[in-house]
This record gives sequence, C-alpha cells and structure tokens, in this order.
Amino acid sequence: MKKVIFSGIQPSGQLTLGNYIGALKQFGQFQDEYECFYCIVDEHAITVPQDRLKLREQTRSLAALYLAVGLDPEKATLFIQSEVAAHAQAAWILQCNIYIGELERMTQFKDKSDGKAGVSAGLLTYPPLMAADILLYQTDLVPVGEDQKQHIELTRDLAERFNKKHADIFTMPEVFIPKQGARVMSLQDPTKKMSKSDANLKNAIFLLDPPATIRKKIKSAVTDSSGIIEYNKEEKPGVSNLLTIYSVITGETISTIEEKYVGKGYGDFKTDLAELVVAELEPIQERYYAYLKSEELDTILDAGAEKAARVANKTLKKMENGVGLGRKRRR
Repeated sequence: MKKVIFSGIQPSGQLTLGNYIGALKQFGQFQDEYECFYCIVDEHAITVPQDRLKLREQTRSLAALYLAVGLDPEKATLFIQSEVAAHAQAAWILQCNIYIGELERMTQFKDKSDGKAGVSAGLLTYPPLMAADILLYQTDLVPVGEDQKQHIELTRDLAERFNKKHADIFTMPEVFIPKQGARVMSLQDPTKKMSKSDANLKNAIFLLDPPATIRKKIKSAVTDSSGIIEYNKEEKPGVSNLLTIYSVITGETISTIEEKYVGKGYGDFKTDLAELVVAELEPIQERYYAYLKSEELDTILDAGAEKAARVANKTLKKMENGVGLGRKRRR
C-alpha cells in the first residue's frame, strides 16, 4: 500500500521559482511512488482580506499551474479546499481539542499579527484547519519548507491527543523536506526567503515571468566582490543561492558546477543560469495557458473534489463518532 502525501498552497500572490523548487517540482516525481493529494487551500487564504473575484481567478490559475508542472490527474488528486466541506468540519472538531496558548505561540501568527489592529480570528485558528487538511487523508508525509515545521509538529501533537482522548484514528504525519532547494532565497536580499508576497518584485522570479524579465532579474541578483563562484552560505549567500538554483534545475552537484566555472566570472555564470531557468519555465508557461483556456481544467477539479471528499468523509465520520457528534444510526 502506497504512503500518502498531502500538500497545499494558498492561491494568493504569484508563485515563485522558490515555490517550484521547494514544492511544485517534486509533485510529478512523487505521484508514481505515493498516493498524492494536492490541495489549493483557498479557505486559508481568507484569513486575511481578499478580493473575491481575484481569489477565484488565482485559485483556477494555481490549478492550471499544478497541472502545467507535471501533475497527472490520473495518478494524483488535485482539488480545491473549499469544495470539500469536511475540511472546515474537521477543523472545528480539532479546534475544540487545542489550547489557546498553543495557537498564540505559533510563529506565523506572531509575525502576521504583530502590531496590527483588527487581526482576524481565522489567523489565530489557522493551525487546526491546516491539521484537518493533513489528517483527513491519513497522511504519512507532508512536503514543507523549514518555516512550516512548527505547524506539522502541532498537527502531530493534535493527532496524538485526539487518538488518546477520543479514538485512535489518525496516522501520524512526518515532515518531508527536500534535501536541496527547499529554501530558495531572495535575489536582492539572500538572507531571507524568496516570497510570493514580497513587495519588491526584483526579489523573486515568478513562474509566469517572461524570459526577458527572468534574465534581467538574475543579471541584477546580489552577489559579492570576490568574483569567485563557490558555495559558502555564510560569507557568500548570494552566489550560494544561485548555485542552489542551478543545481536543482540541472541535477548537477554544487561541486561540479563550481569546477565548471573555475576562472570564469559572475557575468558568465548568471547568463548561463538565466538561460537554464528560462528553458525550465517556458514549457511550463505554454502548458499553463493551454489549461487555463480549457474546460478540461474544471473537469479535473470536479473529479478531484469528488475523490477527496470520499476519502475525507470517512475520516470525518470517525472523528464525529469519536467525540459523540450526531445520532448513532442503526444499520
């Protein structure tokens, strides 16, 4: 029996090369080996204000990108979170089994609410919904970046607490962090993560950036004055970040790339890297626009929601029975 992978991405902002390397690039590789559930988590997105029309547009756009990067709907399940009601229902049950102190200690809540007035309660109760996303599918592995490990640890705590207190029904999920490229850094400030929500567009390469924009962004990426192409995360974070991108795209080791560019400068290295990134993203962009115009996209999402609901509802029913919700039906 295949192990289960669950992964979700919010439909907010444009996806970056960092999202691709850290998560999307692995999707196609996982689907042959694992039972995969890929979820567009639009309910998470509304923990902060959203324009309703833009949210729906971005949700459909993200689905097209999932397929464009190689997700096969015959092998993996692609669906929209809000189209499977069990997520919100399970989140409420889990919310009743978590403590306020645990929620307030979450780094993401602290960062997003710091110094802000009118913070949504949904931002505080984000973790139980994320836990529901994962636990409903009896997930074994969750591909996440380093910044999401705290959420998975809380999910495990919740699962263990529920299993002991109510009913032993949840699989204990494990964090899966790709060894290389899970954390692609900003092009202009390589000490921080590349982010789709960054106000400075020069900091990120977006998956739908045209080739000329990609070349310009990589050419202007921050390096250092040494001119030596070598990996040293502490002293040469900019070059190290570019080497990581190069390595993940080509499959070459860092040391092989370093040897290739002995005696060459940053200009040659950046030019070559830009062409590699363009070559990687152009076919993805072509497939993306084809899916976006096609009715097939909605057919795939409908089928994905139906399959996800069948699986999720089985777990939800066990959760409800475990806490005593509803009537006990006679067979």
